[in-house]
Amino acid sequence: MKKFFIVLGVVVFLLACIGIYKNLIMKSVVTRVAVRLIGTPVHMDKFSFSLLSSSIHISGLKIYNPSGFPQGILLSCPKINVIYDRAAFFKQKLHFVFVEVELNEVGLTKNKEGKLNVDSLALAQPAKPSKPMPMQIDLLTLGIGRIVYKDYTNGTEPAVRVQDVNIHKSYKNIISAEQLAVLIISEPVKAAGIRAAEIYGVAMLTGVTVLPVGIAATFLGKDSVRQTMDASLEHVYEISLEVVKRMGTITKQDATNGVIKANINGAMVALIIRNGSNHKTEISISARKYIFPKPDIAGGVLYQISEKLG
Repeated sequence: MKKFFIVLGVVVFLLACIGIYKNLIMKSVVTRVAVRLIGTPVHMDKFSFSLLSSSIHISGLKIYNPSGFPQGILLSCPKINVIYDRAAFFKQKLHFVFVEVELNEVGLTKNKEGKLNVDSLALAQPAKPSKPMPMQIDLLTLGIGRIVYKDYTNGTEPAVRVQDVNIHKSYKNIISAEQLAVLIISEPVKAAGIRAAEIYGVAMLTGVTVLPVGIAATFLGKDSVRQTMDASLEHVYEISLEVVKRMGTITKQDATNGVIKANINGAMVALIIRNGSNHKTEISISARKYIFPKPDIAGGVLYQISEKLG
């Protein structure tokens, strides 16, 4: 009996090792394919492949800016869930019944030459005709959280805007890896309203069908954003003042009452900083251009302050 449990333990250990190495090998292969396809560094925290449940799970996927742009993340994807056709897999065919992609943040960056980062990816470059990597995706759902747009055309410090799009769309009948990659990268560009981007033109040729159902969009009509910071009021005020001075022109600063006002990108921006609970600090930022609310500008200011506070 003792020998039986020893053998069983060895078998379980070997199966666990096979599972771990299988995932590591497939993670390496998928990463290399993605780098070749997109033309920029790609990283994933975890890759899990299961034959029993016919599923693939990827977490912590990040696509970084291409060369010629400041260091930063182009796409941050906390999770990708896939259900694949196991029978097709054993026939060495890529058939995915369902793919779920969640993008929590997309970083669109325009460099000092006026080039957009997504337009410098391999996908958007004119190239010699090549055979696409075939696959079949029956249904894809794509979620996009927020878009951070950084414009370096006017100096070393970028103009930053943040747009909370919070959209979910569904697509069907995707037939190549190239088509999938272009779709995932071009949809945030369209959501940001950037119609002149080259990647958008490439996406127009993909022929992916957008399902009329399952689309939910939320656009905030308010002119303000708010966040609680784990820092003292004095420190938040100091960092906020530094950020706003760099982004625009200060029109009022009142440290006693925690108020900063400025003109940023033609919008009147107001920051109100107050003591919160549990020794934290609350900051509220509003932005208006003429009579129109500009939550994207307010969000850009808040994003820069949050980055500076770490």
